[in-house]
Amino acid sequence: MKQRATLPKEKQADFVAARTKTGFEHWKVVDGVIHCDGKGGVSLQTVKDYANFELYLDWKIEKNGDSGLYLRGQPQVQIWDSDNTPGARGDDKGSGSGGLWNNPAGDKAKVPLKKADKPVGEWNTFHIVMVRDEATIELNGELVVEMGKLPNYFDKGKPLPEAGPIELQFHGDPLWFRNIYVKELP
Repeated sequence: MKQRATLPKEKQADFVAARTKTGFEHWKVVDGVIHCDGKGGVSLQTVKDYANFELYLDWKIEKNGDSGLYLRGQPQVQIWDSDNTPGARGDDKGSGSGGLWNNPAGDKAKVPLKKADKPVGEWNTFHIVMVRDEATIELNGELVVEMGKLPNYFDKGKPLPEAGPIELQFHGDPLWFRNIYVKELP
């Protein structure tokens, strides 16, 4: 996250403590499921930074839900109800989840190759492989992004950071995650 990275070192601990307090108020783990109530304005982020990795996780959203995953601290693998979310328009309306949403218009990885989402309210499974600056994304066993380049969103024109946190994005909607597995790759 850019805010944390640009703060002077002496202010980072206070920033993290305040965000952690808010996170505990709005993110809960019940029966092995991580749930965000859709309030608080805080995403859930790994403490550890990851370079090359393989990630499995299950997620679900409500109707009109919108969220995502940050890889190496960069936005984002899209999670959303693309049929109903007000932000869906043009080529992305009805396109499904898994695209690299913040990639430039016309980029092959911005919109998924196919819609592979299960109906809203049901569990979906991502399998993401991040190597160098490329992400390959499967949703429910279907390839939706093949070796899509993830740009450096916060420092445009600079290389993607070599490592960074994985983040479950808060975007103002309730959402759920479970069965999260990360394997570091060489």
